[in-house]
Amino acid sequence: MRDRFLLLCLICTSSATMADPVPVILDTDIGNDVDDVLALAVLHSLETRQVCQLKAVTITKDHPQCAAFVDAVNTFYGRGDIPIGVCSSGVTPEISRFTPLADIKDGGQPRYPHDLQSGKTAATAVNILRKTLAECPDNSAVVCQVGFSTNLADLLKSESDTISPLSGTELVRRKVKLLSIMAGAFQPINGRTHLEYNVVKDVPSAQLLVKKWPGRIVFSGFEIGLAATYPAASIDRDYEYVDHHPVKEAYYLYEPPPHNRPTWDLTSVLYAAYPDAGYFSTSSPGTVTVLPSGETRFEAENDGLHTYLRMTDAQKLRVTEALVQLSSQPPD
Repeated sequence: MRDRFLLLCLICTSSATMADPVPVILDTDIGNDVDDVLALAVLHSLETRQVCQLKAVTITKDHPQCAAFVDAVNTFYGRGDIPIGVCSSGVTPEISRFTPLADIKDGGQPRYPHDLQSGKTAATAVNILRKTLAECPDNSAVVCQVGFSTNLADLLKSESDTISPLSGTELVRRKVKLLSIMAGAFQPINGRTHLEYNVVKDVPSAQLLVKKWPGRIVFSGFEIGLAATYPAASIDRDYEYVDHHPVKEAYYLYEPPPHNRPTWDLTSVLYAAYPDAGYFSTSSPGTVTVLPSGETRFEAENDGLHTYLRMTDAQKLRVTEALVQLSSQPPD
């Protein structure tokens, strides 16, 4: 296992590892699909490799168990002190298929120990976002949004406060160098325009985000994660180094294998960590517009702040291999 780990470190090494770890905020609707759990595991592996530092997790699924589950996963990876913020939007308030893992006990003891027992006692996402960004060096932070745009739209609307004299928009302009999001669709799916879940669940916030975000946004559209699926064989094989693994158990609870799950959210994280490693190509610059239906339209513009990911068949193989190795890497 140790030799395998060292080999995989070499596979994913890039120039990013030669610099200070990039501060990353994960904004996620974890609890809906299981790809969010895999994306969180990838970020922990990237922190182990000193590529990124996961500074905070903010949640856009409005159910209190989601925060407890995130804290349980973070604690499993040895980082139970990562700040977690929640929303009160009413968007997808139903219980998850897999977040009840946070409450499971074996012999009277938590299977996955954690301190934060409920989102009801967590800080608000906007406060966590503002505090985290205020503490980051200028033009250093990367935000990965792999859920709805609720929290980031609320951040943009926030005013100066005791956390920072800057408004939310000013904080983003000063502190964030990239917003990498899994949202929208930029290629037809089966010949039809696809209305992507993360957008349609909160269209007004998505519209505000693409219109008002003052910096670069790179979109991983629905078609990217759909093309690079996570192999069920890895779920059965690569997480056996412990008796209970939250990624494997969440995957099974969401939909039992054999099935290869699309890697939607993982692709945004991979690009954020390794933008220059050739895992993906990008479109020309332009501007994305979100229609009332939730459709995302892209118009090329030389001075546009938006691009979207593209992926060849050869890149798909590299992306899938990298995501398998990063997702299944053991904790430190």
